[in-house]
Amino acid sequence: MKNCSRIWWIAIAIFVLASSMPHSQAYLENEKIKTEVFLSPKFVLGPGSVENRFYYGIDFPSGHIALKTFDAEVVDEAGNSVPLHETYLHHWIVARYYIRKGADVLESNGNRTLQESDFIFVQNGGFCQSNILRQYFGLGSETRRTETHIPDPYALEVGNPTEIPPGYEESWMLNVHAIDTRGVEDKKGCTECRCNLYNVTEDEHGRPLRPDYKGGLSCCYDQAQCKLRHGFEGVRRNLYLKYTVQWVDWDTSVVPVKIFIFDVTDSWKRFNDSTGLRTEHHCLIEYDVESCSDTSLADNKCIHTKKTSFTLPTGGYVIYGVAHQHSGGIGSKLYREDGQVICSSVPTYGNGNEAGNEAGYIVGMSTCYPEPGSVKLTDGETLIVESNYNNSVYHTGVMGLFYILVADRVPNPTPFLHGPLEAYKNMNNSAFIIGAIVLLGVVAAAVGYRQRNKSEDGYEAIVM
Repeated sequence: MKNCSRIWWIAIAIFVLASSMPHSQAYLENEKIKTEVFLSPKFVLGPGSVENRFYYGIDFPSGHIALKTFDAEVVDEAGNSVPLHETYLHHWIVARYYIRKGADVLESNGNRTLQESDFIFVQNGGFCQSNILRQYFGLGSETRRTETHIPDPYALEVGNPTEIPPGYEESWMLNVHAIDTRGVEDKKGCTECRCNLYNVTEDEHGRPLRPDYKGGLSCCYDQAQCKLRHGFEGVRRNLYLKYTVQWVDWDTSVVPVKIFIFDVTDSWKRFNDSTGLRTEHHCLIEYDVESCSDTSLADNKCIHTKKTSFTLPTGGYVIYGVAHQHSGGIGSKLYREDGQVICSSVPTYGNGNEAGNEAGYIVGMSTCYPEPGSVKLTDGETLIVESNYNNSVYHTGVMGLFYILVADRVPNPTPFLHGPLEAYKNMNNSAFIIGAIVLLGVVAAAVGYRQRNKSEDGYEAIVM
């Protein structure tokens, strides 16, 4: 009887473990994750030319859903991956907005645009002013080898009908900034948007550039042209940003996350006024990295460090973290005031010629997936973001961004054993069936074993 009791307790334990599977995991095992691949509107690039456009109303999954993954890359008309040494992907971003039903979408310089009064930008949890860095997703040259998956049971909630203002509907915007570097005189200079290589003294709106502005977004705007090698000729190509989205239908068991994007150039300040304490942020997005001294170069100590601090209005649990840097970057980190590192993200540089492994380019950034509940940020906590670049040579227009996903709570734990009734209440149908099959299988195997091994003194012990 002792061994029989032991068998039953083992069987029940297996049954409860199988049946108490979190509902979000059941989504995966029941193949409820949906995947769809989309293409951006076509953009045409010739040697040295630039694409930097905003496309509104792009193809995107609809309904009340939970976003799990967003991956992207540049492809040609045949669907082939285009390497960075031919078309450099400076960045792509995807943002969410509400548009008034029936509003006209205008065409302007090849871009689909909206009247300001007809749309409402849906902000993420970031701090920058106006609509700066308010995207939901975004990467650059590192896009092919940077993990974007949000672990279960967390996800980005979108399409909630209770949040969409009356008379509006949800839509999505895509910005693609790509630079064709075939045949250019200086590939590195073109990707860093050096103003002298683009032969510009004004930005795309006709405003004069600062005398000390040597390179950056203001010099490689849409339709700009980087300097080609003398006599070089090349064909214009039709290209697309291919993006893959994974999601599940929204369910109350999914834990929503908020997006925070920190910019190392943010020169924020706190001040008081008649309404109380306020904070004002001013993000420049990009900055220059001056070359190091000859002494530092000789000592192999050419590291440029830039950092800034932030105060979080509300805290939560960190679920994911990743940095964004340009070529020359050697890593970023986010840490507390006491020096405790929350996430460190370092680049992977390619060493080949094929797409995803292009020599000299950042082809991936490492990511952080803390154990759920292990990294908690408190309301009003101060964090520090630090961006490091190798400055053995001068760099223009570099970035030092840090993305984190934060959840208000961690999943509710499922008790191991609260008796048959409580176990049943915590089951979903598929998990119940799996647990029942496991239980019946174990019992049947045990009974058969006992019948085969019966002796005069009783039943043989089962060695587990």
